[in-house]
Amino acid sequence: MHSFSLPESHYKGQKKRSIKRLAHPVDEPVDVPAEAGDVCGLHLVQIRSDHEVRIWNEMMSREHPRGAGIMVGAQLRYLIGSSHGWLGGFGFGASVLNLKDRDQWIGWDAATKQQHRLRVVNMSRSLIRPSVRCHNLASLCMGNALRQVAADFETLYGYRPWLLESFIDTEHHKGTCYEASNWIKVGVTQGRGRNDVHSKKQESIKSIYLYPLTKNFRNHMGVDDLESPKQLDIGDGIDNNVWAQNEFGGAALGDARLSKRLVEAANIQAASPMRSFCGAAAGEKSIVKGYYRMIEQPDDSDVSMDAILAPHRERTIQRMRGQKKVLCIQDGTDINYNSLAQCEGLGVIGKNQTDASSKGLHMHSTFTVNTDGIPLGVLDVECTARQPKTEHSSLERKKTHSWLQATRNNNKLAKLLPDTHQIVTMDREADFFELFEDPRHSRVDLLVRAKHNRKTDGDLKLFDSIRKSPVQGQLSITVPRQSSRPKLSKQKARSKREKRQTVVDLRYHSIKMQAPGTKEHKDKEPIQLWMVHIREVAPPANEKGVEWFLLATWPITSNEDAQECVRWYSLRWRIEDFHRVLKSGCKIEKLAYKTAERLKRGIAINIVIAWRIMLMTLLGRECPELPAQVLFSDLEIKVLEAYAIKKRVPPPDAWSWLSNHCIHERPPWKKA
Repeated sequence: MHSFSLPESHYKGQKKRSIKRLAHPVDEPVDVPAEAGDVCGLHLVQIRSDHEVRIWNEMMSREHPRGAGIMVGAQLRYLIGSSHGWLGGFGFGASVLNLKDRDQWIGWDAATKQQHRLRVVNMSRSLIRPSVRCHNLASLCMGNALRQVAADFETLYGYRPWLLESFIDTEHHKGTCYEASNWIKVGVTQGRGRNDVHSKKQESIKSIYLYPLTKNFRNHMGVDDLESPKQLDIGDGIDNNVWAQNEFGGAALGDARLSKRLVEAANIQAASPMRSFCGAAAGEKSIVKGYYRMIEQPDDSDVSMDAILAPHRERTIQRMRGQKKVLCIQDGTDINYNSLAQCEGLGVIGKNQTDASSKGLHMHSTFTVNTDGIPLGVLDVECTARQPKTEHSSLERKKTHSWLQATRNNNKLAKLLPDTHQIVTMDREADFFELFEDPRHSRVDLLVRAKHNRKTDGDLKLFDSIRKSPVQGQLSITVPRQSSRPKLSKQKARSKREKRQTVVDLRYHSIKMQAPGTKEHKDKEPIQLWMVHIREVAPPANEKGVEWFLLATWPITSNEDAQECVRWYSLRWRIEDFHRVLKSGCKIEKLAYKTAERLKRGIAINIVIAWRIMLMTLLGRECPELPAQVLFSDLEIKVLEAYAIKKRVPPPDAWSWLSNHCIHERPPWKKA
């Protein structure tokens, strides 16, 4: 073995790589319109020439927060071109080697990642130039890039990517265009950066977004795919003998015996919803004892409202999956437990005329129906014990938080419902700027009845401007009857109203919702919305005419669009009916337990029962051909048959289906 010495290295340290740039800034685009659809000659330019490289580098170096940077591995760059000039660009390169939340979401192990890492591509640069103010331009250009990048990668490098990754610094950006382009947020980074080999974590924490370029990318990788909810028809599994098992079975209550007890209790309570459980169970000691043992589990146990409702929620999602459009109706209601003086954990739901507080719970729910108004199920429920408002209440503590959070849940759900359009429908309480400003999935829209007569760019306020706009058409609508109501606490008195058929004028146009003038909304851009207005032409004397102002987040460009919007909003009353069935039919305000948590458990069971009662009622009206055995037991059919014979009930549509399934061939409304 020979030893030898090497001469001293002439390399004095790592040279900083320089990038090719222009000698001057990239010219600013001119006369860019306010809407992306009006941009002339919009197109993506895949960078190939030296001059295009310099334009991209110059623009990113000057105008992107992280500069042009040095991308590694296989890479692809685009410029966003138009007749107005260069509007921005995109850059794609190799994916990050280790990313905990991404790797868990994909579900691959180290060997699989090593084999298929090239199939994941990093979108490291996305830029719409700061001088460009054009609504929807970012999401439109990103959508174009997402449709093109896989084929271009295959042409250049001979393989096709299956998945894209990207990062958003949420301290500076909301990621709205990512949400609009159907990216999936899967977690956050650790703050290390690509070259942090010593774990100094000097980078900011960023949100991780992924975009599948092919639906079955996990199958290509040899990884088990995530289970998607199967599709259910509305009538599937609601038979009288199996519905409780379907809607409550398998609830994770910490003990399989409790789950079985829940199914049994739901079946018994549903048979007599207006009675207490003890009465419904006919005093069977073992059944009653088992039920209360479940309800009276410790407040911190696994027996919770969410756990009880989880199987029903899954079935609701499966029923939604079978619909092209679903109305997700949100509303809140107060549940009065003022008589339960010893109950712990209740909140304040109001004050009476003597200024004494009333105790109870506030329930905010999302009730889903199809576009014919048939209930699909209860998607979300939040039961809270509200405390008196303070002057410094944050948004998270205000009522508005319930509306925001429920809508965000719809956004998360949209990823499981690729073919379902969710229309989140709300009354005037939801008319606040934060709701419309919050990022939404492309398959989630809002339909809200307007409450505030806001300022506009013109001289007239919002309501006055649409009242004076041209009438686009007329509708004949039915105004339902309304019972009278005396003045109660802070509720105004209400006069009686008879059912009537009336004609309303129809108007619609686009609006710009201006941000409130408060400090937190200062300098925010207005939001593009569409307003639909109906107003009764000739209301009866001494009665207030029907008038609605509806705000929609999707384009309303024809009479058919506007009429559909009005019809959908009229179905918002389904949730009012649901609350009435829950309180009057299921008597939830008669529950008497020692803690609010136990009350929530009883409410949860009755929520599903109330949904089924409504479904039975409406299916009988809307689907008269449905076999009676689907919803009624043999004994119940015999009782109905006997009642029809006794009363000589004629066969209207609501009864015609029953005559086809009764025991006797002779129609039940005729004598022998």
